[in-house]
Parts: sequence; structure tokens; C-alpha cells
Amino acid sequence: MIPVYQPYFSGKEKEYVNQCLDSTWISSKGEFINRFEAGFAKFINVEYATSVCNGTVAIHLAIEALGLQPGDEIIVPSLTYIASVNTIIQSGLVPVFVDSLESSWNIDPADVLRKITPKTKAVMAVHLYGLPCDMDALVSICSMHNLLLIEDAAEAFGTYYKGQHVGTFGDIATFSFFGNKTITTGEGGMVVSKSKDLIEKAFHLKNQGVSFEREYWHDVVAYNYRMTNICAAIGLAQLESAPAIIEKKRQIAAWYQENLKGLPLITHDELPDTTHSFWMCSIAVDDPVKRQPLRDYLKTFGVETRPLFYPAHTMPHTLRSETFPQAESLSSRGINLPSYPALTLEDVKYVSGKIRDFLE
Repeated sequence: MIPVYQPYFSGKEKEYVNQCLDSTWISSKGEFINRFEAGFAKFINVEYATSVCNGTVAIHLAIEALGLQPGDEIIVPSLTYIASVNTIIQSGLVPVFVDSLESSWNIDPADVLRKITPKTKAVMAVHLYGLPCDMDALVSICSMHNLLLIEDAAEAFGTYYKGQHVGTFGDIATFSFFGNKTITTGEGGMVVSKSKDLIEKAFHLKNQGVSFEREYWHDVVAYNYRMTNICAAIGLAQLESAPAIIEKKRQIAAWYQENLKGLPLITHDELPDTTHSFWMCSIAVDDPVKRQPLRDYLKTFGVETRPLFYPAHTMPHTLRSETFPQAESLSSRGINLPSYPALTLEDVKYVSGKIRDFLE
């Protein structure tokens, strides 16, 4: 079996975890928490960062830290992982869906403009599969209409727009370190911002609302969203290996692009002024009817794949009567191919060859 993804441990993960065990600091306190947060903030060049226990709660915490009111609207692409949408609803807010661009698979700024209402308070940019959104357009729209900008960068560690790491454009941003992400902590996430006040509020909320001045005094309804020292230890080791991991993933994407040339499909490619981290190497076949049979065919040869996300507006709990043509088309045609860093050129040629056998 060639899996769609598996973690890549090549550094000091075991050494750092054993240090946690030896020190007995295994929960949400210990030196690796601060080291990982500081190292992550430095890597993406952001002022403030606070770690959390997974990427979904990172989004929830970011939204809560912004202090929006029940009924406020957040514009979000329909083509995204459902966590982007569920956390909006869980915060008592209203998700307003927009379509995506065929060129990038990301949020369509023109559709954002069409969906702004007096209740709109924020836009959520989701950097899908590691390719950045059009941040110039989104920053301009939010500035013009006095809207907050949230970046869901769960899939975009190592992604840059015009030389600037994603997650540093908006008011607040989030990352995920699930086991299939570019760097992993097993389960984990990060909330980042250029605003000290927002990160202090996020820290307060993730830490049971405990008072900064009075021990064991809790002054607000809050959460336990803290990362463990063990997870942070793994994260720090992964962070040290991040440049090599990202370089290898970009190489794998280039191999796929070369070996899939001339087939009736498109690859999810880097665009001008962007650096794609290729969390997933993805394709969209021209004919949606062939998408599932191709996946089934690959499976018979031991190749695991994933479909693109279903658009959120088609889910039972977020169902809308609107249509979003690009999101629906991409979702029906898209496949995530094996994308983990240990893949070899021979692996990629094998997968690509099977795709060619089926489509030609």
C-alpha cells in the first residue's frame, strides 16, 4: 500500500519526548511549550503565537478571541474542510458561503464582495491544500469594508504569498498539526496574530479563563484547549526539520506534474507570486464521471487516495439552496494523491503510471 499520507520523523522527536518523560512534565506545562511557540512564531515571522490541542479548536479560539456577537456573519468558502464552518456555527455566528476560483481552488474575492451585508463582520480565508489565497484582494476588501480577516492556514505551513508567510496577513490566523499535516504534533494547533491583545485573550480562553492576577480564579466562561508538553516536544523537532520536509514535498509535486503531463486532468499548481507548500499533491480530472472509478482502480494497485472536500453548502446541517459552480465542479473532480515526504521518484512514477493507464 502507498498511503495518501504518513508522518515523517527524521529528527529529535524521540529525544525530546524522552526528555519530557524524564522530567515528568508531560501535560500543558514544560519547556517545550514555550520553545515550540517561539520557534513557530519565528519561522513564519509573526509577533505572537499560542499553542492549542488541535487545529479545529484553534479556529474556534481565534473566532472567540475576536469578540463577535451572536448573529454576526462570517464569509467563508464553501469548498473547505468542515471545521472552518462548524466553528463559526459553534460560536453563535452565521457562515455565509462563497464560491472558489478554478485557477487556485481558493476563495473568490469577487464573490466575497457580492456577499457582504450589514451583518458581515469577518472574512475567513482558507489556504486550501497549501496554496495561498489572493491576499492582496482580501486585505483590500476587508480594509475597504472594515471587516476582520481570519486566516485558516491549517493546510498551509510553509506557504508564502509574495514572499510573506500565510497567517501573517489577517487579524488572527490558525494552523493545524494533525498527523497528516506538513509538520505534526499528533494532534495540535497554533493561533497566531500580530496583536498582543488578541493572543492574550486567546491564551486566557484556552486556559479555563484563569485570572492573570488571582490564583485559581476563573473570570469568564472558557475552555481547556491547551497543548501538552509532549506534543510540543514533537512539534519542536518537526519544526527543526521543516525546511527539508517542505523542500521534499515540493519535489514530489514537481515529479507528479512532470509524470502526469498530457493527461485529461489538471494539477493543483503554484501560481505567480506564490510559494505552494503542497500539503497535498492534488489533481482534478476533466470528467467527473471518471473520478471515483479512477480512485477505485488505484486502490486495486495499492494506491490510497482521497476525494476533495465536499462543499459545505451540501452538508445536511449547513445545506443551502444556492449553487456554487466552481466549488461543486472541483469537489466532484478532485483527488488527493499520496503526498508524504518519504515518497520516492519511483513511487510517484508508479502512481502516475497507473493514472495514465486508466485515463489513456
